[in-house]
Order: sequence, then structure tokens, then C-alpha cells
Amino acid sequence: MAVGSNTPIELVDKVYQALPDRVATARERLGRPLTLTEKILVNHLVHPDTQELERGVSYADFHPDRVAMQDATAQMALLQFMTAGLDEAAVPSTVHCDHLIQAKVGAQIDLGVAIDTNAEVYDFLKSVSAKYGIGFWGPGSGIIHQVVLENYAFPGGMMIGTDSHTPNAGGLGMVAIGVGGADAVDVMTGFPFNVRWPKVIGVRLTGSLSGWSSPKDVILEVARQLTVEGGTGAIVEYHGPGADSISATGKATICNMGAEIGATTSLFGYDHNMAMYLKATSREALADAADRVAEHLRPDDGAHYDQLVEIDLDQLKPLINGPHSPDRAHRAGAEIGAAARENDWPLEPSACLIGSCTNSSYEDITRVASLARQASAAGLTAKCELLITPGSEQVRATIERDGLLADLEAIGATVLANACGPCIGQWSRPESITGQPNTIVNSFNRNFPKRNDGSPKTLSFVTSPDTVLAIALAGRLDFDPTTDTITAPDGTEITLDAPVGEVLPSAGYDPGENTFTAPPDDRSGVEVAVGATSDRLQVLDPFVAWDGNAYIEMPVLMKAQGKCTTDHISAAGPWLKYRGHLENISGNLFLGAVNAFTGATGEGKDVTDGATRPYPEIATRYSEAGIRWVAIGDRNYGEGSSREHAAMEPRFRGAGAIFARSFARIHETNAKKQGLVPLTFADPDTYDQIDEDDRISVLGLPPVPGQPVQCQIVKPDGTTIDFEATHTFSPEQVEWFKAGSALNIVRQKVASG
Repeated sequence: MAVGSNTPIELVDKVYQALPDRVATARERLGRPLTLTEKILVNHLVHPDTQELERGVSYADFHPDRVAMQDATAQMALLQFMTAGLDEAAVPSTVHCDHLIQAKVGAQIDLGVAIDTNAEVYDFLKSVSAKYGIGFWGPGSGIIHQVVLENYAFPGGMMIGTDSHTPNAGGLGMVAIGVGGADAVDVMTGFPFNVRWPKVIGVRLTGSLSGWSSPKDVILEVARQLTVEGGTGAIVEYHGPGADSISATGKATICNMGAEIGATTSLFGYDHNMAMYLKATSREALADAADRVAEHLRPDDGAHYDQLVEIDLDQLKPLINGPHSPDRAHRAGAEIGAAARENDWPLEPSACLIGSCTNSSYEDITRVASLARQASAAGLTAKCELLITPGSEQVRATIERDGLLADLEAIGATVLANACGPCIGQWSRPESITGQPNTIVNSFNRNFPKRNDGSPKTLSFVTSPDTVLAIALAGRLDFDPTTDTITAPDGTEITLDAPVGEVLPSAGYDPGENTFTAPPDDRSGVEVAVGATSDRLQVLDPFVAWDGNAYIEMPVLMKAQGKCTTDHISAAGPWLKYRGHLENISGNLFLGAVNAFTGATGEGKDVTDGATRPYPEIATRYSEAGIRWVAIGDRNYGEGSSREHAAMEPRFRGAGAIFARSFARIHETNAKKQGLVPLTFADPDTYDQIDEDDRISVLGLPPVPGQPVQCQIVKPDGTTIDFEATHTFSPEQVEWFKAGSALNIVRQKVASG
């Protein structure tokens, strides 16, 4: 464990000291038992006595306990923070270098290449962290969410992180919310985190997992039931006797993938498994402190949920979700096989991948290693490429010490760097594979087209690590590990025994190499490294304030057909290198969006001359000509990651408003933060009335909280169609719009006080 890399017990004690009284006050105000969600949120309110607590309606200000940022999003967040005018971050904050390491050969070589290739960015992040009192986890440390779980998460705490899978920390009973960089800047500058008071979805678990069923199957089943939109505006709270049977890292797996149903976050109540994990990760004092307030770290009996899902863990079977959407669920074996044959999905996987922030715990690896030992004894090896991604340096060092990596390498596995890698598109594969339809099976969390290797022809399926390894050994997507056999080299039929794992290492965790750098005590001489001619880092200029006029007859730059996720709006993969350079990364704007007028991807009609051009080029031309424009989305627009670039790029290139049938929570907030106007069609059929040459006017500006906005479609012949759009602007968020961005408000407040 790196020195200085744990949450101080003093911070935890402060949170727990206020908890009992805050909970009692909230029970009295609401006149009913409380969910765990409500207890934690009330304890972090800026104004606990006067704050309105109406679920799904009230906007509330919170003081989170800490901020975490991964390297791809930290660049823009810290570039924004630098403009705020403060000497240091107002709350404990960390940067984690996990996104910029490309998987190609193997851990050591890939890490070395990344350190060399990204030296400029790493130097910036390390220097800006040192300058402003931020902890820095260098490349090779591991994936942000695993490192946070090992070091910073604690029951009853609240944090925000600039990555959509920040809810991973819910595995330790923390309200951990994925946000854009502007939200992080607010908190790091000492201002509140503002978000709508969430609804609470309860998931009651009974029974216990056994055999081939795993925590991953729990969240895949929840995604099947709730879909990718079902958690929007809500926190998912797992409870019931089955919840206490799942390990802390298993709980983290479930919470991590709550991002895939649009949930604000997910969490479990404090229990013995969390206490054991805290103690195993050198946080005994923290576990003792949690024990003293344990009754307040679980939901009250009779707590009210807005929606209740019930799952009997005894009946849960292995699931495989995909392709293209994490809620597209199939039973392992015959059911996925039938779907594959019906849709012409290749049954032979080109690669199987285990790890990522979702499934790379010690327990996960011991389970797959138990299968690997069975396979090795029978002479079996993986029938396709098998890649293993450790979640952190601590996990890597421990599983290497305990011989688990050797078990996996014995059946043909390649161990990758402790980083996100193929989960986020940082995966270099030959075109001979990606140039044709191919199937991959992984234990990751997200499986949108192009997500893993940049190829639209790669079909990605998400399942548990156990099922991934079984499919790798069988060489078939439709393999059912609970019933099917594999033919060994000697001709015998092998039945794999169910995996067996160890929740925690009996010999304790090996911390491995210390990759943490604490900020220096004296920061006065620290200079932030930003090259004046850099093509990867660009100092930001503030966005201009609203001019007080309605937005009249804006051309439609892009109307999306079907899914338009943050990957479609601002792709990752090779574009990650420009995450600190707003102008350069704007070169990917809408490249993945499918044009609803033509069916083409990444291109549309330029109204200035009628030519067809790539969307980024059109946006640049409009921006240079001073033409304000709109984009049109379908349902759940902006689904996916927390990357604020998907909002900053349209703003930078001159967008005025974004219309959609519905928005994903993080993206809608990010758009408002940057001074855009995200509007939802009051009548969803209005989407169908907008044609390629139409222009859109937004007449009712600024938005008035609680009232629809009057808008108009202007046809080429001058005829008009009036329509209404709804919005979620609070009074404070209206001020963001008027000022040009939320960051402009922060600058004004810092400068004045």
C-alpha cells in the first residue's frame, strides 16, 4: 500500500460523527423509514434542514468527500480547474493513469510504449497534480475504479469521479457518481455538487450464488429487466438476504455496470464482507469506525423504493449480453446459439478477454484460474486469443505471487498492462480480423459498436469471467459450461467443474510496485507542464456568455438514427490522445453518428453549399462562418461514458441546442454545464417531422424552470411547425446558460471572494 494513498480516518470519522443526527432529522422530516441512499445523501447535503427532498424533482447541493479522475478525462478537468484561480483543490482528489495504455503485445512492452508515447500528457498530469495538491497514480497503477476501491472508498461516503463507472465504489457502500469534468471542477473549487434528488430503485436479492452463477450475472439480469434507460434519474440500492452473501468485490462488479442502465449510481448496505475487505486492504481502523455506526449504513426496515426488482440468486443462470447493447440478454448455451444463427453472428470467437474495472478482483482471477488448472490437466488450451487485464498493480502482484497468472499463461493467456486497454478501444488488432465480422467475448461492461477495437464488424458479448474462459476453451459462443463437454486432445470428453474462488488472499495482498506520488508539501515552485506548441494539450479560453437573443433558424448539422452514445459523439480509441486539446479532439465530432436522412455514418449535408462532408468538417465550417446549429438525437441520447468532450466539442464548434426524445443523465448535465441547451421533444413524434433542410428556432430563452420551451421548425418554403420542448434546467443551471458555462460562474465567484 503506497504511503499517503488511503482515505484518512479523520475524514471518515467526520462523516460518521454527523450521520446519526442527520439520519434522525431526515426520518422526522419525511415521516418514514429511510433507504441507505437517503441516509448518505442527507449526510452530505449543504443545507440538510431546509433542502427539499422530493425524489425526481428537487435539485440539491452536496459536499462530496473526494474526487477521482482518470487520465483521459482529467486533462480537460484540470485544464478547466487551472482557469478557476485557486491555489489547491478544496477536497481530496486523485488522478489515475489508466486510459492511455494501448494493448498490443503484452504488459511490459505496452506499458513502456505508453510511457514514451504519452510522456507529454503524463508530465502535465503529474505536474498539475503536484501544483494543486492532488494525488497522482502513474501509468501501471491500475484502473481508477479498482484503485479507488482498494484505497479510498468507504461505507457511507460520497464521491464523484470523471468516469461513468465510478459507481464501482458502491461495492463498499459508497454513493459514487460518475460526472463530467466541469462537475469535478465545481467540487475541487469548494462549490457544491448540484444534482436532482434521485429516485431509488430497490433490488431485493434472496438466495445465494452457486456453481457457474456469479455477481456479473446479477447485473446482466438487472440490465435485462430494466434496459439501458431503466435506471435514469435513480440510484439502485441492493438489499435483502442475498445481498449479504456477495463479496465486496462482487458487489463492486454489480455496481460498476449500473452505469449501463443509466443509473446515477448503485450501492449495497454495509456488511461483514465489506468489513473483511477493508481489513484486507489495510483499513482496519476504517472498518472499526463503520462498525460503530453500522445501523446507519444499511437501509431501514420498511424503506420505500420507487420501484422494486426481486431476484432469486438460487435461480440465476449464466447470461451473455450483446452484441451492441449491454441489456441484450441471452442464456448461455442454446439460447445465445439460436440468436447467433438467426443473426449470422460468428460462433467461433476471435478473442476472449478477462479483466477490466468490472471483473479483475482476486476472487475473479482465482475462479478462472481454477478452471485453467482443470483445462491444463486435461491438455486443453484456449482455442482463440485469450487476454487477461489485471485491475490494479496490487491485484497483479498478488495473483503473480500466488501462481494464478502462471495457471492462465499455461493455457495460452497473454497478460496485459494494469489498464483499461481493450475495454475502451485501446486495443491494436490486425485488420485481417477486424475487417470482417468477428465475435469477441469479454468480462467488460460496455459493448457498443467500435467500442473495443474500433471496428464496426466486431460483435462484443459481455459475460462473467468464468463463462469467458469456458467459451475460450470450447472455442464456441454457444457453449453451455453447466452441461456441455469439451473434447480433449486424447479424445475424451471433459466436463468442467464449476469454478471455485477465494474472496481474499490468505497470504494478504502484495502491493507490488509503488506507483503513487503524493503532492509535495511546498508547491510554490511547481510549474505546470503545457507546451505552447503542443498538439495534445491546449489551454482553454472561456466560452462566451449568452447574448440575450432567441436562437433563430439554426440548421440541423446532424440528426441521429438509433443509438447515439458518447462513443458516437466523441469516439475514444485513437482519439484519446487528444483529450487535452479541445480543437484537435473536435475532429471526431459525430463521426460515429448514423445520419437519419441517408443512413451514412459520420457525414451529412453542409447547408452552405449543399455538399456532403464529414460532420467534423461541417461543424468547423459553420463555426468559422459564425453559424449556430443544432443536433437531433433519438432516445437516451448521450448514453455511455461521462466524457464531457461529447458536450464540449459541439459547444466549441457553435452548437446552440441539442434536441432528443430523451437524454442520458450525465450527458444532459454535461451539456448544460458547457452552456448548451438540451431539450426533449414534448411530443416524441416531433423527431420524425424534422427534415434535412429544415431550420430550428428556440424562441423561449432562457429556459424557465418547470415550463416548456417554445420552438419552431422552419421548412425551406418558409412554412413553420410550432412545437414544445421540455427541459430539466434548475434556476442555478439557467445561470450557467446565461453566463456561457458553469465554469464561468465558478470563475466569477472565485474572483469575487
